[in-house]
Amino acid sequence: MGFADQRFNVNLSILFTELPLLERPAAAAAAGFTAVELWWPWVDSPTPGRSELDALRKAIEDAGVRLTGLNFYAGQLPGPDRGALSVPGEESERFRANIDVAADFAASLGCTALNALYGNRVEGVDPAEQDELALENLVLAARAADRIGAILLVEALNAPESPRYPLVSAPAAVEVVDKVNRASGLGNARFLMDLYHLSMNGEDLRRVIDTYADRTGHVQIADNPGRGAPGTGALPLEELLDQLHKAGYAGWVGLEYKPGDRPSAEAFEWLPR
Repeated sequence: MGFADQRFNVNLSILFTELPLLERPAAAAAAGFTAVELWWPWVDSPTPGRSELDALRKAIEDAGVRLTGLNFYAGQLPGPDRGALSVPGEESERFRANIDVAADFAASLGCTALNALYGNRVEGVDPAEQDELALENLVLAARAADRIGAILLVEALNAPESPRYPLVSAPAAVEVVDKVNRASGLGNARFLMDLYHLSMNGEDLRRVIDTYADRTGHVQIADNPGRGAPGTGALPLEELLDQLHKAGYAGWVGLEYKPGDRPSAEAFEWLPR
C-alpha cells in the first residue's frame, strides 16, 4: 500500500528546473516517469507565440510522457504572485486571455486537469469585489475545461508562505469549488489537495482526506518542513497516500517538491521501483 499503489507524475516547474524548459520532459522520462505537470511556463505571457507552444508540445511528445496537469496563467510564479483571476484590471484580463490558450494547449496533449490559482488580496480593494470577479473568471475557466473534457482545480495554499492568499484551508477551497459548480452548472470543479500546503496550515490531514477525498481532483505532495522529497521531513506521506487510496482516490499524485542541493534526477530514491 502507500507509495506502491500510487501513480506519480513530476512537476517540471519545481523539479528539473536546473535544465532548460524544453529539456525537462526528456529528463523526467529518463528518471522513469510517464507523466508530468506544469505551472504556466511563460510567467510574463498569458498568450505566448505559436512557436513557443509548439516547441513545448513537441518536447513533451518526443519524450514520450503525458501532460496530466497544467496551471492557467498565474502571474509571477514562483515569485510574488499567487494567481491572477481575482485581481481586478490588467491581471484579470490577462487571465481571461489565457483561458482558451491554456485549454487548447492542454487538449493538444490530452491533459484533463487545469489548475486556476485564486490570486492574492489587493490592498484597497473590497474582498467581496475580488470574490465576485473570481467567480466570474472561474466559471469561464470551468467552461473552457469542460469544452476539452477536463476538470477545473481550485487549490488551497498556505498562510505562512502566501499571507495575502485567501484560500488557506481545505474548507475555504472547497467552498469555492461548490460556488463554481453551482454557478456554472457543469460540476467539473474539483479540489486540489496539496498535502504540503495543508500541513503548513496546521490542518488535520487525515480528517481532510476523510472529508474531501471524494471532492478531490488532484493530489500534490512535498514533505514538511522544507518542502523536500518524502522522508526529508516529518509528514507520514506514505500513510496519508494509503488513506487516500482506501478512500477511493485513484488519480495522479504530483511530486511538487524541491530537490535540495542535488540534481533533480537524484531526488527520487524514495520511490518504489
